[in-house]
Amino acid sequence: MSLVEAVDAEYRAANEGCAWFDASDRQQLRVTGPDAVSFVQGMVTNDVAALADGASTYTALLTVKGAMVGDARVLRRGDELVIDTGPARGATVKDFLNKYLISEEAELHDAPEFAVVGLVGPRAKDVAASLPARVGELLSFFGGVDVLVQRERLAEVHAALASVPKLSTPTLEVLRVERHVPLFGVDMTEVTIPLEANLDNAINYKKGCYIGQEVIARATYRGQMNKKLVQLLVGDAAPESKSELKLGDRKVGWVTSVVKSVKHGQNLALGYVHRDFVTVGTKVELGAGSATVL
Repeated sequence: MSLVEAVDAEYRAANEGCAWFDASDRQQLRVTGPDAVSFVQGMVTNDVAALADGASTYTALLTVKGAMVGDARVLRRGDELVIDTGPARGATVKDFLNKYLISEEAELHDAPEFAVVGLVGPRAKDVAASLPARVGELLSFFGGVDVLVQRERLAEVHAALASVPKLSTPTLEVLRVERHVPLFGVDMTEVTIPLEANLDNAINYKKGCYIGQEVIARATYRGQMNKKLVQLLVGDAAPESKSELKLGDRKVGWVTSVVKSVKHGQNLALGYVHRDFVTVGTKVELGAGSATVL
């Protein structure tokens, strides 16, 4: 099987059945103690206090100015919470939480005993249910589920998935961009406000106070951010990250990610565009060519 055929097979499996990928480079923290839930509730944008045992939610952590420290999934395990965040992000998230951990009866622990396996596709939950008994717990994920497993059982999980196609990094990246899923460190940074990256699913507007809430409330009341992360059709162009989007002499945005889209038959980018130009079909200049807001 050629490389093109292999990628096509992975892509079809992820859209029509199930495919998996190894996300064991993600990092986890455990928060324990009588005040674990109430403490984390005041630190993140989503409602973790409402989580049932075994349930998870996607969330963000913000500075007092509303800029992102990172994004994460929070899983409730009884009175304990597991915070799952991106590769090499564990220490940053832990330091941020420790900064505000003053009088609460809660403790933060690195959790290298965990690993994550990702399942993508309409049959993802069925495949997760077929894994060895008590092998892990489910986390929310775009287009499927992630399974939080004991790292010592990772080889066992991989063996159980032997008949399921494994996603290569390039194919996973195509799926991510096609599904408009921003990645921290690529499409989001420490100056991004969640609403700019369309992270509405990470924000609960009815929960109590949390760090950065005032900024989010003001931005929501105003009704529109100055820029938004959008998908852009760019033809055969392969712009580098931070390539400028312009209209004449005016800079109106920049590119963050680009892939060869199977769905669209051309290159597809994610990028930030000024709010005046986010209407579908709007064309902006990209180098010697153009980009069309999708």
